[in-house]
Amino acid sequence: MSEDRKPWGIGVAGLGTVGAGLLNFLSDNPAFAPAGGIACVSGVSARSRSRPRPADISNLPWFDDPVALAQSDETDLFVELIGGSDGPAKAAVEAALKAGKPVVTANKALIAEHGKELAELAEARGVPLLFEAAVMGGVPAVKVVREALVGDDVHSISGILNGTCNYILTEMEASGRAFEDVLAEAQRLGYAEADPTMDVGGFDAAHKITILAALAFGCAPNFAAAEIEGIDQVALLDIRMARDLGYRIKLVASAERSIHGALVRVHPTLAPLDHPLARAGGALNALFIEGERTGRIFLQGPGAGAGPTAAAVAADIADVIAGARRPVFSAPAETLAPFDPVDPSKMMGRAYLRFLVKDEPGVIAAVSETLAEAGVSIESFLQKPAEEAEGVPIVLTTHAVAESVLTAAVKRIADLPAVLDRPRLLRIARI
Repeated sequence: MSEDRKPWGIGVAGLGTVGAGLLNFLSDNPAFAPAGGIACVSGVSARSRSRPRPADISNLPWFDDPVALAQSDETDLFVELIGGSDGPAKAAVEAALKAGKPVVTANKALIAEHGKELAELAEARGVPLLFEAAVMGGVPAVKVVREALVGDDVHSISGILNGTCNYILTEMEASGRAFEDVLAEAQRLGYAEADPTMDVGGFDAAHKITILAALAFGCAPNFAAAEIEGIDQVALLDIRMARDLGYRIKLVASAERSIHGALVRVHPTLAPLDHPLARAGGALNALFIEGERTGRIFLQGPGAGAGPTAAAVAADIADVIAGARRPVFSAPAETLAPFDPVDPSKMMGRAYLRFLVKDEPGVIAAVSETLAEAGVSIESFLQKPAEEAEGVPIVLTTHAVAESVLTAAVKRIADLPAVLDRPRLLRIARI
């Protein structure tokens, strides 16, 4: 073995779907890195040693404590696939960095919530901290934003970043089943966790868009500033009504930069049926990046799974072995500050409104007058009986209006005697 192909001891903590996929890949392809060395698994760690896995760990050194694995003399590079923003994952990553060992992680919560401090630690020790697999699985979104667009000024990023939610919304429309039924099926198929809150609540997508915003806008991750709304309140009625109006509902994560700061948000959004986001079905992820010089770039592919995510982890390992060096984010960590969050109530945009009302004269006029008095202009209107609905649904879309004006008008309409249920407000994508 030549000197430039020396062995690299890879310590892998977390042996779930992605961890097992990575072990199988490294076992079959130890010399996969284009240059610099050969990857050899030097040890593994997980919560249970005896749990059945699709990867053979019988001949690999076992560590009950991932921190001990990170600090082991045999570990040249530490891979963290445990998950979670704190606890063992954070402790092990910090231990590896303090020991001067490169770290590769797929942990979006860890990077979104503690990215700046970990980046400072990595750069102080002069070692890489890479996280390609934290966003969009096997689609190289992080590499595109951090490396390919380093010579551009990115204005906005938006897309579908959670395959579980995309699968649920796609199946609701295709099968005509309610959210709860499709979620239960997604859990049986393994698309959703037993506790699906991180996915359906929008938090998983928020972690990912927070990371992309930090890379794109040259700032520290600021997860606490993200505005988050999940899909658990999306009704089958709204999916049907949106389609009648020429739209499809998707959970869209977006980050927009302005002179006042940045707005990072996740919420159910109406996309035109002929738009690429609307056509991305099932568990696919899709992303638009808008740059000053490059214009619009579109990425699409599988956002999770053993193969795609393990491939992204392997790509980061190859970069480390090849000696690639760059700041963890787009600038040295010590110079990064969190972006200033923009007040979303001041943002202009179009909206979908749905009201469930009594079937009596004068209701439509009352709704229309209330909106007009508030300064909300109606773009389209739809009144269509729904068998499963108590009352009559009135659906309309608006022209662009400040969200503060719109929400105030909706609140007034909710207090009308003829309104039977909480009004539903969904945003329409600005695309």
